[in-house]
Amino acid sequence: MQNEFRMDALIPPEMARRAEEIGIKKVEMPNLSIFVLAVLAGAFIALGAIFATTVATGTAAALSFGVSKLLTGFVFCLGLVLVVIAGAELFTGNNLIVMAWASGKVSSQSLLRNWAIVYVGNFMGAVGTALLMFLTRQYTFAGGDVGVTALAIANSKVNLGFTQAIVLGILCNALVCIAVWLTFSARTTLDKIAAIIFPITAFVAAGFEHSIANMYFVPIALFIKTFDTTYTTSQGMELSNLTWSKFLGANLLPVTIGNIIGGALLVAAVYWFVYLRDNTA
Repeated sequence: MQNEFRMDALIPPEMARRAEEIGIKKVEMPNLSIFVLAVLAGAFIALGAIFATTVATGTAAALSFGVSKLLTGFVFCLGLVLVVIAGAELFTGNNLIVMAWASGKVSSQSLLRNWAIVYVGNFMGAVGTALLMFLTRQYTFAGGDVGVTALAIANSKVNLGFTQAIVLGILCNALVCIAVWLTFSARTTLDKIAAIIFPITAFVAAGFEHSIANMYFVPIALFIKTFDTTYTTSQGMELSNLTWSKFLGANLLPVTIGNIIGGALLVAAVYWFVYLRDNTA
């Protein structure tokens, strides 16, 4: 029977149809609802970044490089877990709407409208969370080491080469969209969480670049540098490239381009070609 319930996870062809249906529902939501859910997603990813920054503080000295990165990546998973389970609109995950678009069930205008609203909402949610975190002065915890970690993370990001940032963004969102894709097979909340953990841990541990996460990682450091010069000067770090212009032009732009390529082309387009290309509207 078509409606017969089974406990088995969905198989890839069924996952593809589910991805298509979800894509249609996403673009049909009212703009205000999309925006509010996008702000939440930006905040959720920022919470994962806060968790990762805190856990990364001191672990590099106490643990090996690989184990330290593994632990940091594992706790960062909080962000996508909140997005998927609590419900929110994440730009990088919404690259999978391309599957519905390629089938002719979502217009180009609707796709781009969704991406634009979600991207802006993600930015506001992540940067707003960064501002709140600055006001908590949590960066002064552990004798100021939490702030040193935040500054070091952001500084490394704004000093990436343009092409390097694109490729790191491609690899990142291929894994993020694979994680979201895997959740389409899930029957339970625990299934979804389990599907998320390994791909997200992998991208963080490997040092790949996620545009929405960077909307928190870099602004929190910029707030510290700009509004607490006494603290920043006391750390003796070279932060001349840590500016808003470098963040937007040398990191966020190329990483976003890479994220779109990795998610829309390497995941969405591939699975559409394999499972849905014969079902175009």
